[in-house]
Amino acid sequence: MKRRVVITACSAITPIGYGKQAITDSLLHGVSGVRPLKDDGLLTDRIHSRVFGTVDYPIAYDFTRSQRKTMGPVAYYACQVAKDVLSASGLSAEYISSGRLGVAFGSTHGSPTVQRDIYRTFFQRMEEGFSSIGAVDYLRSMVHTTAVNITRMFGITGRVIASSTACTTSSQAIGFGYEMIKFGMQDAMICGGADEYDTTTVAVFDNLLACSVAYNDRPELTPRPFDRKRDGLVVGEGGGAVLLEEYEAARKRGAPILAEVIGFSCNNNGGDLILPNLDGITATLRLALADAGIAADEVDSISAHATATKMGDIIESQAIEAVYGSKPFVTGLKSYTGHCMGTCGVIELIMNLYMMEEGFLAPTLNLDEVDPRCGAVRHTPEVIRIHAGIAAVQNFAFGGVNTCLLVKNGREVIA
Repeated sequence: MKRRVVITACSAITPIGYGKQAITDSLLHGVSGVRPLKDDGLLTDRIHSRVFGTVDYPIAYDFTRSQRKTMGPVAYYACQVAKDVLSASGLSAEYISSGRLGVAFGSTHGSPTVQRDIYRTFFQRMEEGFSSIGAVDYLRSMVHTTAVNITRMFGITGRVIASSTACTTSSQAIGFGYEMIKFGMQDAMICGGADEYDTTTVAVFDNLLACSVAYNDRPELTPRPFDRKRDGLVVGEGGGAVLLEEYEAARKRGAPILAEVIGFSCNNNGGDLILPNLDGITATLRLALADAGIAADEVDSISAHATATKMGDIIESQAIEAVYGSKPFVTGLKSYTGHCMGTCGVIELIMNLYMMEEGFLAPTLNLDEVDPRCGAVRHTPEVIRIHAGIAAVQNFAFGGVNTCLLVKNGREVIA
């Protein structure tokens, strides 16, 4: 028998704030988290894009020295939001280490700053061989460092899924966690993702001519999803986590139910690894609806992937129109944070949870003039007070990976 899956806790570190109050205030007041690109002495003099979605406030980590030893910057984000979620959950230490709780967590690269230090050390000191590279450097840098540092810190012994599919990393992690519980493989899952600041990530997209360059002197005016004057994405950083639980168990222990995950889909375009694909994305949206067992007109709001690239926004708009028409409101939340890479899905889901709880939809920032090629959907031009019963969160990644999550407002989750 398929089981129901609910979200009972969440936490996000984002360019527009850390925690519900800060993030909600930024969404309500149109606060951008995009700042001038930090000059870390690496490639910055060769990068055309000079903007970044930056976490520019201090975070009071209280990890032990032993815990910090295997953690790069990306794992700090991951472990902090996981700690927040477990602290809020009320789950006992016995339950956490029982094997009934698993982890689905990922990042785009692991820790690129640690990887860079390893390579620099190795090539600068070849005569010393590997002896000059720390014994735990690989643990700090590896692609699954977020997931396993969470398991180590909290003694989690359940299943581990370490997704690493670029921009769909954390939404895929949530979807896989949902399926683990739905089909009885685990009773609860900590799911999410994290990515850290690193100029090499900016350099990759800059070299592909995908980054915003026209607003280097006015960072808050970019990215511009769906806008006629959009000129590319802005790379960002952050971390986010949600706790998924089997519904009956969560209700029995009196856990707060923030939302129910009612549908998930993940597929591949089966072709080009970079360009968006209308057929693939459209199929993803329809598969999520089929998994949820609902009609398209039951969805009230859509959190679009909306990176503000020229073709990406057009293709996504066409897919939304084909599946949903013009009924649901559409918002591009990357206009606030930039594109937080592997963590964008969980951050955008958490923003939607906050908005659903508070009864509003945030507008797409910098959407001054809708590109006519993106104009067939119902854009959100200003803060709208609305009870959104069901929201869709869409993410699409290099490699042709597409995901869609459908969540029901916690106030509507009944037996």
